[in-house]
Amino acid sequence: MSYAIVFSSKTGNTKLLAETIYKNLKQENCCYFGTPDLAAMEADILYVGFWTDKGTADSATVDFLKQMHGKKVFLFGTAGFGGSEEYFAKILKTVKKSLDDSNTIIGSFMCQGKMPLSVRCRYENMKKQPTHAMPNLDALIENFDKALSHPDAEDLEHLKQAIK
Repeated sequence: MSYAIVFSSKTGNTKLLAETIYKNLKQENCCYFGTPDLAAMEADILYVGFWTDKGTADSATVDFLKQMHGKKVFLFGTAGFGGSEEYFAKILKTVKKSLDDSNTIIGSFMCQGKMPLSVRCRYENMKKQPTHAMPNLDALIENFDKALSHPDAEDLEHLKQAIK
């Protein structure tokens, strides 16, 4: 069976997951590896990766998913705010709504991913404001720091198990 690995990656996190999938499947069966493109639709199975934007997949991935019909799909993604399987499940549930019912989801995987330094700087600047209205800024900064090592070796091992 042929497969395609389609991914959108703003910071490199989802690309790392895509490369891990490619390295752990029969490479000769891969007919497409790259950003969302209709050429990938020739594959029997599509591994579709995304970065999380406002609780769902990025817009390029959502647009791609909406064009899929009658495909076997494995969804994978990263989220800067992670660590909770419930949170990841909620994101995946939202992403799945972009798929037509004729598609079959054969699996999924999500993990935390590092964020750009500009995010941490924004939180720090917000804390400096005398009337900052976000009481959880320290927790957001702590989450940012925790995310810096992700996806890590353990995340990649869990992904390898998920695609078997």
